[in-house]
Amino acid sequence: MSAHDSPDIRRHVERLTADGIDVVRVIYPDLIGTDRARDVLVDHLPSACAHGLAFCRAVYHTTPQGDVVPVAGGLDAGLPDVCVRPDLSTLSALPWEPGVATCLGEVTDPATSGPAAESPRDLLRAVLDRCAAQGLRPVVGPELEYFLLEPAPGTPAGWRRAPEVTGAVYTAGLRADPGNHLLRTLRLLRDLGLGVITGNHEFDGGQYEINLTHSEALDAADRAFRFKAAVKELARKEGNLATFMAKPFGDAGGSGFHLHLSCQDEEGDNAFDDPAGAHGLSAAARHAVAGILAHAPALAALANPTVNSYKRFGPDTLAPWLIDWGLDNRSAMVRVPPERGSGARLELRLGDASANPYLLIAGTLAAALLGIQAGEEPPVPLEGYGYDTARSAVLPMDLTAALDALEADTALAELLGKDFTTSYLTYKRNEVERFQRHVTDWEFTEYAYHL
Repeated sequence: MSAHDSPDIRRHVERLTADGIDVVRVIYPDLIGTDRARDVLVDHLPSACAHGLAFCRAVYHTTPQGDVVPVAGGLDAGLPDVCVRPDLSTLSALPWEPGVATCLGEVTDPATSGPAAESPRDLLRAVLDRCAAQGLRPVVGPELEYFLLEPAPGTPAGWRRAPEVTGAVYTAGLRADPGNHLLRTLRLLRDLGLGVITGNHEFDGGQYEINLTHSEALDAADRAFRFKAAVKELARKEGNLATFMAKPFGDAGGSGFHLHLSCQDEEGDNAFDDPAGAHGLSAAARHAVAGILAHAPALAALANPTVNSYKRFGPDTLAPWLIDWGLDNRSAMVRVPPERGSGARLELRLGDASANPYLLIAGTLAAALLGIQAGEEPPVPLEGYGYDTARSAVLPMDLTAALDALEADTALAELLGKDFTTSYLTYKRNEVERFQRHVTDWEFTEYAYHL
């Protein structure tokens, strides 16, 4: 029997057709976490599952401005293909687009029949295999912030925050969100099956936070990836722009991507809880904290992946720029929330919203795993308000320094994979080079008239 005739695929086609769906949008993440996709007519779905959908591998090496970075295996190899097959177990109807369902795509390299070196989803899978070998099953809860912008013709950027209200942190309803964006978005994301649980207006005007429930790490990454794609799509549908850029405005704070991390042991118990351990944490939890702190400079390259990311850092920003940890302390890079028992967990506050969910989670797990394997204890936890360079080391303060740290961290790079790390460093160093050649509005304003 050919894959075209698979009873499972036939059942999917019949169910989709009965539900009035005639198109399946197959999406997968590129290197920076943007969704790449193809719409497939339902009648062609069996063929797409059997043979896959061909995409040029250089899509992983393509910048937001459409340039192709010369990463090994792309331009130098004659722009070969990757093969993307629909993962029908992830099918969901799009609540806002009648007749369309969406699913994730599984990416393979036709030359090897294995994963593509740059595939973020497969990178996370490889790290999870290493965790499983240690008897650990990571559980992750993502928290993401973003800005909603509306058109503002005549302004330099062409967009303004929607709305420009201040002092409305931790609020909901029309006072801070007169367009009811948050409520409408929450309901549609719920209907998409992304496991969203709460949402509120955040600190700055037009800034929102939506939390997703915790789950096994790959599922959490899948949902965070689809969440970001869906929020941007819904905003565009209404003529607005939702951005997960780390710091889009100089007079406002940045947007974070916090990860709550715990691990289950082979019996399904929380491996981070130990009432008899220091601070109520198990040795594994404390070693994980030590690993994240030890590899934080390299981890910043994945958690804070853009030139703009480092403008989010600085004193009194509540964005961690020092390498420290604390007990229920939001000024620390790693916070241990007060819950214990089944709720024992770590919160990494390092990441910003521009991070690729798969890479942020993979990097965090890799650093934690290295800490568990090393068996070292973390320093004493931060007490009081942080941001004191006399007490804690400073993270890389620009993307170049973070990339240098990732390249120098051979243990983390080995766990993430040499091919991936080389591709990522090449791609991101090109971003830095392009930025350094670009003349900014600030430079013109500062220098053009007087010099």
